[in-house]
Amino acid sequence: MKYLDEFSNPDLARKLLDQIRDTTTRRWAIMEVCGGQTHSIIRHGIDQLLPDSIEMIHGPGCPVCVTPLEIIDKALEIAARPDVTFCSFGDMLRVPGSESDLFRIKSQGGDIRVVYSPLDALRIARDNPDRQVVFFGIGFETTAPANAMTVYQAKRLGIHNFSLLVSHVLVPPAIAAIMESPTCRVQAFLAAGHVCSVMGTEEYPSLCDKYQVPIVVTGFEPLDILEGIRRTVAQLENGEHHLDNAYQRAVRPEGNLPAKQMLDDVFEITDRGWRGIGTIPDSGWQLAPKYREFDAEHRFHVHDLHTDEFSICRSGEVLQGLIKPHECSAFGKQCTPRTPLGATMVSSEGACAAYYLYRRLEIQEATHA
Repeated sequence: MKYLDEFSNPDLARKLLDQIRDTTTRRWAIMEVCGGQTHSIIRHGIDQLLPDSIEMIHGPGCPVCVTPLEIIDKALEIAARPDVTFCSFGDMLRVPGSESDLFRIKSQGGDIRVVYSPLDALRIARDNPDRQVVFFGIGFETTAPANAMTVYQAKRLGIHNFSLLVSHVLVPPAIAAIMESPTCRVQAFLAAGHVCSVMGTEEYPSLCDKYQVPIVVTGFEPLDILEGIRRTVAQLENGEHHLDNAYQRAVRPEGNLPAKQMLDDVFEITDRGWRGIGTIPDSGWQLAPKYREFDAEHRFHVHDLHTDEFSICRSGEVLQGLIKPHECSAFGKQCTPRTPLGATMVSSEGACAAYYLYRRLEIQEATHA
């Protein structure tokens, strides 16, 4: 299958690993920003195949994981209302709020539906004009254009019983926040290829210059990631710090211009809270004033709802790369995929879920040793 089989070739993987080993002379800490890359790294054992001197730090690139608890609680409050049909992608239904989750609300009679596109939610709103239909719009720059298009279409078609609960966040401000943390150990980044396919790469060179770190745009297959690491290590060893696009089959410097134009029309930049991290200035989107009538927070008057994170859950430290998932005392005990305390154990891109799925026996043996 094109772009899958040829990017999982074990012979080429061994050659890339040999090149990485031959190049590496010092200890380096590299953060992969994207949760999809984290799962690929853990699933294929890439971090175990790398030289011991290279540490992969798992970053805050899982969209479900960084959605703050108060947004989940706002979703639950809206979804429980009898006149609301609440639509979401399936991975959000088990994410715990402070007291419940969307599955529980559904079991109690809430009209909650899993959809595959925000346009599906708009169709439900068109077909059910007597109900308020809300779509849960979360994620990074990758999913935002489709949500923006849906709001644009709702306004154009006059479908006023549709609204969007927005929790969109942006990658470049998160990289800046990580680098400015006093506990930062990151020396280089693998940037998310799908984000850059939308937004392009123009925001990254200034980050490389300001923080003196290499940033390499990388894909998601094993060879993509190994090639990204190889290029990153080469820069680190040579004392260089520039942007390098190792995912040219999908990423152009200018990005997807029509998608960016839609984003500029529908959204505006705002401060955003990140689960386990806190508020990062100018790190997200909200609906622009001319689309404010489609903002579910304002329509249902939940914008003042605030809640605190679980004290036992250390997902914030995982998202910042300060600890590995199994270093949390709740990992695999109070917190499992069946009984998650944090979104990093729920999401298909969460680091905790990846460690639990692919290293369960190893971690259990280490715990009982």
